[in-house]
Amino acid sequence: MLPKPLFLALTLVLAPAVHAANLSDVFRDAQAYDAQYAAARAAWQAGQEKTAQGRAGLLPQVNLSGNVRYNEADTDFGDTDYSSNSLAIQATQPLFRRQNMVQYEQAKNQAKIADAQLKVAEQDLVLRVAQAYFDVLQSQDNLAFIAAQKAAISEQLAAAKRNFEVGTATITDTHEAQARFDLAVAQEIAEQNSFNIRLRALEKLIGKPASGLDVLAEDKILKTEPGAIDDWAQRAATGNLTAEIQRLAKAIADQDVERNRAGHYPTLDAVAGYSVNNNLSAGVARYDANIAQIGLELNLPVYQGGLTSSRVREAVANQEKARQDLENAGREASLQARQAWLNVNSGAARVRALEQALTSTRAQLDSTKLGLQVGVRTSLDVLDAEQQVLSARRDLAGARYAYLLSGLSLKAAAGTLSPADLAGIDQYLKPAP
Repeated sequence: MLPKPLFLALTLVLAPAVHAANLSDVFRDAQAYDAQYAAARAAWQAGQEKTAQGRAGLLPQVNLSGNVRYNEADTDFGDTDYSSNSLAIQATQPLFRRQNMVQYEQAKNQAKIADAQLKVAEQDLVLRVAQAYFDVLQSQDNLAFIAAQKAAISEQLAAAKRNFEVGTATITDTHEAQARFDLAVAQEIAEQNSFNIRLRALEKLIGKPASGLDVLAEDKILKTEPGAIDDWAQRAATGNLTAEIQRLAKAIADQDVERNRAGHYPTLDAVAGYSVNNNLSAGVARYDANIAQIGLELNLPVYQGGLTSSRVREAVANQEKARQDLENAGREASLQARQAWLNVNSGAARVRALEQALTSTRAQLDSTKLGLQVGVRTSLDVLDAEQQVLSARRDLAGARYAYLLSGLSLKAAAGTLSPADLAGIDQYLKPAP
């Protein structure tokens, strides 16, 4: 028999880890596991190297070269065989290379694009996690409703069979109740399958079983996003991350025009070098030369077959394309913000209406229970009223899920969505009963 401390330790290790998880917990798991977000992080790391690559064109370039050769010479003075070798090192410091200067500025903007793309990936992960999380909760609500519906129909079916046996009802009532029950069973099978699919989708994001999810608390009042629709549209036009990426792409296109025009400009470099050259014949040095050099090199392109001018025209055309892409991105961001704002506000109104509907169905249930006590209602009437309450609760929960997702989409359109917004939603959640 194992000692008690060791037994307890093994129990803790081998027992399945089941704990409640809210949205923030699930997001942290997804952030560490999701392959799509991991790919975005790797792309961001690659993008940060653009700055170093652009800066390299402004820094000194040092080259070391050497060779060893065997030579056979046939001259008027006779045949000569000799070997030669040389070793040289040369350093070049650009003093004026307009193309390299512009390319460095482009590289910094490319790194900024990588930053924005990583933020887009983070926002996308926030939305995907929230959508998958609420999909699972919605399926749980649907299954609870169908279970209650089956219970009510089962009572109706049993009553119909009893009434038929005593002769107070026809077989049609039994068949009708049986058909409703069979339909509820089919709905339960379909919804169970949908629940399993949605659960697997969430587990794909976090890489482990999604158990013990917190559920939406009914007694929490959801906050409405402040601000007018035009204000949100303006914020999206200036702050949307996709529009920001296009804004940086437009800046790069502007710089590309300047970089290609710089192909007409002269270049000036400071150069320094040192070389050692030896020619040997029969093991005796015939010629040795050690040469040190320092100076300036000026290069002025005169004509390159029209290549530079063609590249400038191409860059100007791409500049116009980037300008139109930026305009379209701004308009699309404003449209997304307006649509999300409308969804948020209509969603809030729908939540309020369904809250009132839930209050009404609960009042109806109380009245039906009272009617049962005084003999004017049956137990089947109570079951039907309870089913309506569950249906209203399900619809209200679905409206709340849609409202919260619309709020996240609105912030994403404006470019302000962050993981902290999930913590704000966590205050509306509670551990599952």
